[in-house]
Amino acid sequence: MTRLSIQFTALIVAILALMGGLLYSIVTTAASESDNRKMAAATLIDSPRDAPLDVFVAIFNNGQLAVSRNMPAGLPDTSAISRVLASHRSETGTSQVGGRSYAVLTAFHDGRVAQAALDRHESQEEADRLVLAMSTTGAAAAVLAALVSVWMAGRALRPLAESLALQRRFVADASHELRTPLTLLSTRAQMLRRKLTRPGAGPAPEEVADGVEGIVEDAKLLTGILDDLLISADPRAAADYEPVNLGSIGANATALAEAEAQKRSILLESKFPSVPVTVRGSEVSLGRVFTALISNSLDHARSAVTIQVSAQGREAVIRVADDGPGFPPDFDTRAFERFASSRADAGKEGVSRHYGLGLALVAEIATLHKGTVGIDSGPTGGAAVVVTLPLA
Repeated sequence: MTRLSIQFTALIVAILALMGGLLYSIVTTAASESDNRKMAAATLIDSPRDAPLDVFVAIFNNGQLAVSRNMPAGLPDTSAISRVLASHRSETGTSQVGGRSYAVLTAFHDGRVAQAALDRHESQEEADRLVLAMSTTGAAAAVLAALVSVWMAGRALRPLAESLALQRRFVADASHELRTPLTLLSTRAQMLRRKLTRPGAGPAPEEVADGVEGIVEDAKLLTGILDDLLISADPRAAADYEPVNLGSIGANATALAEAEAQKRSILLESKFPSVPVTVRGSEVSLGRVFTALISNSLDHARSAVTIQVSAQGREAVIRVADDGPGFPPDFDTRAFERFASSRADAGKEGVSRHYGLGLALVAEIATLHKGTVGIDSGPTGGAAVVVTLPLA
């Protein structure tokens, strides 16, 4: 809402400035043309005594120079009269006399030279008053536009905010309601697995054992999806910021993923510094960053995934790389869209990468922690996702 108000106010101010500049140009141009016509008419009179009150006239004829009464000291401009007398061409200019600016027109008519000078002080004062009036009006209009834009933006965004709040509440309520039966399902499946594998239970049919193991893994997967939905509904809900060590968070996430990596015959390599890399953030949210990045790399790696945490200058860097097919060259931004997918060439085969909610959530959490996220090439030519966060 603030951004919309600022943009609307800036637009109004720009329009007013453009209109004010156009009006000022029209007024000053009209005043200048009026002064030029007045001076041109004054050069046609026969005697300086016939000159208008605000115009000073000097006429040089037959070697005699006649000037208006009360001619300011420093006028007429005799050098201009000499040049026009020699060239027979009219000449315009300005003269600074006694702290005032005079517009000067020197013209040649019928063998004589007439020079008209007009004090521009009054016209300049009118222009200054116009600028002051436009500035005052523009400032008042800008304040009014800001107030109106805040009111209009609030009215326009209120239904959208209510709709988003309703959507977030629905996703959060649904996720919380599903969490209890999923937890019970996972617990019962694990108890059944223990009964099948305990001593003296006898060998269980392979299909039954595999089915129970699959139920346990599916329950874990659904629980992770629910966590993603909760953060996706409102990432700020998990934003309980406090100093946390990225190294320990990454180590915990790596340990949890070790079993899955062994099952897929993928080497899970971690590089964490011996000193803490501390940032201010939510341990839950940053844990989801590591979990999502590791899960994405395991889905696409051929043989190895590397998790690295480091401090570079004033930033903490999380880097998770795999030796999979990598990202296409033009996929830098779309990779962090929800349910994005692409096709990357791996040898002669086309290999698809699907990203679901994981990388989109990583981007949202990084933004909430005032960080950035990007993609890079892995150490063996695969894919790498890099998250940078400000150090505490």
